[in-house]
Amino acid sequence: MPDLLATTLTLPCGATIPNRLAKAAMTEGLATAQGVPTPELERLYGLWSDGGAGMLLSGNILVDADHLERPGNVVIDREPDAAMRTALAAWAAAGTRNGNHFWAQISHAGRQTLKIVNPRPKAPSAVKLGLPGGQFGEPVALTVTEIEDIVRRFGVCAAAVKEAGFTGVQVHAAHGYLLSEFLSPRSNQRHDQYGGALANRARALLEAVAAVRVAVGQEFPVAVKLNSADFQKGGFAFEDSLQVAQWLEQAGVDLIEISGGTYEQPKLLGVEGVEEEEQQNVARSTLMREAYFVDFALAMQDKVSIPLMVTGGFRRRDAMEQALASGGADLIGLGRPMCVVTDAPAQLLAGLEELPRYENRLSLLPGWLSFLTRIKTIKTLATFGVQYWFYAQIDEIGRKSHADPSMSVMSATRRVMALQKELLAASGP
Repeated sequence: MPDLLATTLTLPCGATIPNRLAKAAMTEGLATAQGVPTPELERLYGLWSDGGAGMLLSGNILVDADHLERPGNVVIDREPDAAMRTALAAWAAAGTRNGNHFWAQISHAGRQTLKIVNPRPKAPSAVKLGLPGGQFGEPVALTVTEIEDIVRRFGVCAAAVKEAGFTGVQVHAAHGYLLSEFLSPRSNQRHDQYGGALANRARALLEAVAAVRVAVGQEFPVAVKLNSADFQKGGFAFEDSLQVAQWLEQAGVDLIEISGGTYEQPKLLGVEGVEEEEQQNVARSTLMREAYFVDFALAMQDKVSIPLMVTGGFRRRDAMEQALASGGADLIGLGRPMCVVTDAPAQLLAGLEELPRYENRLSLLPGWLSFLTRIKTIKTLATFGVQYWFYAQIDEIGRKSHADPSMSVMSATRRVMALQKELLAASGP
């Protein structure tokens, strides 16, 4: 029996990915305050390229400097100048030095822009995030002219990364960022051509995909990251996702990455949100114990024929192979393990049976705070603190070429927050 993880994957556009393991997109926070790639990003992605994945996905590359997912994002919201072109080319060269693909994930954060970045972020509708802590501002509804300009920027960004040497583009329409906000009837309460029926709510995404395709041509991989569901009552449901996936196939997309959840319901992290999870009408298998979204991909394969990538929860080699063999995934995305083990794909390809698990970092919290995490809302906030631990590992690799698994959650959180303040101060008024 052939080694399924080592088999190639040919996309509809004709490009071939050398194996079935991908480094999933994870936010880095390593750009300059002005959004320019740095030597730290080159070091990070060079190590990940050496790590054996057939494809690397960048973290969010933002198409609007006023709507960062976090300080330290790379930003391409206009035609790049000479310095930006040079920095992008160096980053792309490092990320492809082992012969793998390196795709740029392009995004707009919408209402999930931190208040310290923008207290009045633009969104489909003026619907504020339902999260405690006051970290996010009061959103302002976009005008049609503003939506058209954002769509144009997706094309500008895609053209820039292709010119720089990236080998593909992924349009981010998941996790509650702007294009995902358009898809959800909870966050999109518009009454014009971008709201109401699903066809209208999907319009901004399909227009962005069309702009990207025009910018990069027919033989360049174009992917979309799409929620299987928001897992929120009255939100974007799996039946909606199936229909949008079919429209994306008709639009010429080469690959769909299946994910799920938002900041309010962080299913992508495998944890509970601030409200009860809305169950979806999808048959469950034993694979759900290992990977969060593989059963949604299995159901989606009945409706679309383009390749699907599944990210979230994979640690065991046998589960990855089962997902590939069953048709539940064509490409396996690895995220958190690669924040510590940069050559995790190479180890799996060499026969490693299971990747280490670093998720249980709550055990490093002080006793009194660990007790408080039994309260659901505080548990959610603590979970995002654990996410900062992984952010800090990425920062450590970018700056020092290796992770620091002994770092505590508290020190990691302080580190990430200090770096964000430093970047904001350097960005000027």
